[in-house]
Amino acid sequence: MSSFVGVLVSDPWLQSQFTQVELRTLKSRFLSVRSQSGRVTVEDLPPVYAKLKAFSGIFTEDEIKEFLKETSRDVGEEIDFESYLRAYLDLQARATEKSGESKNSSSFLKAATTTFHHAINESEKASYVAHINSFLGEDPFLKNYLPLDPATNDLFDLAKDGVLLCKLINVAVPGTIDERAINTKKVLNPWERNENHTLGLNSAKAIGCTVVNIGTQDLVEARPHLLLGLISQIIKIQVLADLNLNKTPQLVELVDDSKEVEELIGLAPEKVLLKWMNFHLKKAGYEKQVTNFSSDVKDGEAYAYLLNALAPEFSGPSTLNVKDPTERANMVLEVAEKLECKRYLTPKDIVEGSPNLNLAFVAQIFQQRNGLSADTSKMSFAEMMTDDVETSREERCFRLWINSIGIATYVNNVFEDVRHGWVLLEVLDKVSPGSVIWKQATKPPIKMPFRKVENCNQVVKLGKDLNFSLVNVAGNDIVQGNKKLILAFLWQLMRFSMLQLLRNLRSHSQGKEGKEITDADILNWANNKVKKAGRTSQMEGFKDKNLSNGVFFLELLSSVEPRVVNWAVVTKGETDEDKKLNATYIISVARKLGCSLFLLPEDIIEVNQKMILILTASIMYWSLLQQAGESELLTMNDGNVSDASTETSMDGTGSSLAAQTCALAMEDTAEVQNENS
Repeated sequence: MSSFVGVLVSDPWLQSQFTQVELRTLKSRFLSVRSQSGRVTVEDLPPVYAKLKAFSGIFTEDEIKEFLKETSRDVGEEIDFESYLRAYLDLQARATEKSGESKNSSSFLKAATTTFHHAINESEKASYVAHINSFLGEDPFLKNYLPLDPATNDLFDLAKDGVLLCKLINVAVPGTIDERAINTKKVLNPWERNENHTLGLNSAKAIGCTVVNIGTQDLVEARPHLLLGLISQIIKIQVLADLNLNKTPQLVELVDDSKEVEELIGLAPEKVLLKWMNFHLKKAGYEKQVTNFSSDVKDGEAYAYLLNALAPEFSGPSTLNVKDPTERANMVLEVAEKLECKRYLTPKDIVEGSPNLNLAFVAQIFQQRNGLSADTSKMSFAEMMTDDVETSREERCFRLWINSIGIATYVNNVFEDVRHGWVLLEVLDKVSPGSVIWKQATKPPIKMPFRKVENCNQVVKLGKDLNFSLVNVAGNDIVQGNKKLILAFLWQLMRFSMLQLLRNLRSHSQGKEGKEITDADILNWANNKVKKAGRTSQMEGFKDKNLSNGVFFLELLSSVEPRVVNWAVVTKGETDEDKKLNATYIISVARKLGCSLFLLPEDIIEVNQKMILILTASIMYWSLLQQAGESELLTMNDGNVSDASTETSMDGTGSSLAAQTCALAMEDTAEVQNENS
C-alpha cells in the first residue's frame, strides 16, 4: 500500500488554495531550482512559471518577468516556498484578469483584495493619512508619532511595528482588539513586532476584511500597495458601519414591502448606500440612476442634487448652474464641510472619479444627515425582520469564516446569500476538495427557481456524504431560508473543516491516513497540556460553565506559549465585568499567537459549546504547527542529515515537518485517556 504523501503549508488559507497534486508539482519545481543554484530568487521564477500549464499561452516569459518586478522590491532576494506560492497566486489573478474571467465579486471588500496593480494612489494615501490623524491623534501611544505627513513615507514607517493597524481596527469596530495584548514600546524586537502584525491580520479578518496574499512579513516591510489596500478596507468598514437595519432601522423607508426588506438585508453596505442616494436623488428630480461611485458622480451633478435635498439651508441652485466640473466639485465640498463632513477628498478626486474616496464621501454625508424619517410603524416592521442576538452572533461568525477561506463570492448576509446554494458549494469545495460536481451546479444569477433547488440538493447530498446530521432535510429548506437549518449546516461545515486540519496534520506526520480526530481528542489534549504546565484547572467538556471566567483558556494559552499571557492584567473572573475582560483578552492573545477566530467575548462568557470547541481546536492546531517547526529545526541542525533528506521530508515522503509534534500530541491524548479510564 502506498503511503500518504502531502505537502504542508503553515498558513491554512494558503494551503486551501491548492490541491495536494498542485502543491507537489509546485514544490518539485521549487526544489529543482534550489538544487541547481542553492537558493531561489524572484528572478529565477519567470522561466519556471512560463512552463506551467496555468500560464502557457497567456504570458510570455518576459511578461512574467515584468510583472514580478512590479511586485518585488528586490528580484535578487531569496524567497521561501510560501512566497513562491503567493507569487503564483498573484500571477494567477493577473491571468484571470487578462482572460476576462475575473471571479471577484462586486463587493468593495472582495475587489480591494486584488494585489496585481501596485501603483500607489497618492490622493488615497493622503486621505487615509488625514483619517488616521483625525481619529488617532489623541491616542495615548500614537499621539507621540502623529500627525503624519502625507507627502512623506511616515505612514509606512509607523505601520512597521503593527501598533497602527491594531489601533485603526479598534477605531473601525471598537473592542475588537484588547489593547492589553498589543506590544507597545518605542523599540520592539522582531518577535513582538510579528505578534502585533499577526494580531492585526487575524483581527482584520474578524471584522470582515479579506486579507488574501497578505502576510506578516509584508506588513513588517510595510509594502505600500498591500498596506494601503488593507487600510482602505478597514476605513470602509468604519464608514459603512451604520448602513444596515440593525444600526439604522430608518433605512426601511427605502423599500415598500417585506420582500424588498429581505433584499435590503442581503445587500452589501455600498449597495445600500447607492440605494439611499438614488432614493433622495429621485425625490429631488434627478433623472439619472447612480450605479457606481466613479463615472456616475464625476460631473458633480448628483452630489449637487443630493445636498440640495438634504441640506437646503447650505446648498442651492447655484451649484447646478456652474458649468465647470472642478468648480462645481469645489462648491459641493464646501457645502459638505458645513455638514461637518471631513474633507478627505479634493475636487480633483471627484472629477477623476476615485471610487474609494467618493464612496467614503457619500458615507460621511449619510452619517451626518441621512434625511430618513422616523416612521415608527415601518421601523417596528424592520425590527421584526432582524434576527435575535444569538442568531445574529452565529450568522456573523459563519459569515466571517466563509469570507476568510478564500472562496470567489463575498458573503454579506449568510441567510440571504446561501439560498441559491452556490456559496455553500464553494465552501464545500474548499473544505472537501473535489467533492462538488460543478457540471450539475448553476452559478448565480439564477432565474429559474428549480436550479436553486438543484444546487441546494447537491449541498445536502454532500453534507450527508460527510456524515453531517441532516435528518429530513431537503435542498428546498435552504432555498426557503430556514435559518435554524442553515446555521446547523454551517456549524457542521466549520467543525468538519477544523477537524480536517488537525487530521491532515496527523496524517502528514504518520505518513498514512489516520483515524478521525474527535471532540474528545481535543478535550483531552487541552486538559493534558494545562496539567503538564503545572496548572490545576481542567474542563469537563465544551459546555462546562466554569469556563466562563476564562482562567482555563488563559492557562491553556500560557501552556502553549508561556510568554504570551501577561498575568498582571488577568482577573479572577468572579464578576461579569471581570469575565468580559478575561474573555476579550483570551481572543486577542489567541489571535496574537496566530489563531484565526471569529467568536465574541460573549461566546466565552455564556459558554457557547460550538465556539468553545472551535477556540480549543484552533489553539491545538497552532500549538502542533509550532512544535512541528521546532522539530524540523532540530532535524535541519543535525549534522548527519543532508539538505536533500530534509527536503524529502518536507515533501511528505519521510519524517515530515509536523511528524514528531503530532506523535507527541497523540501521546498526550492517549495518556489522559488512560488516566481517565
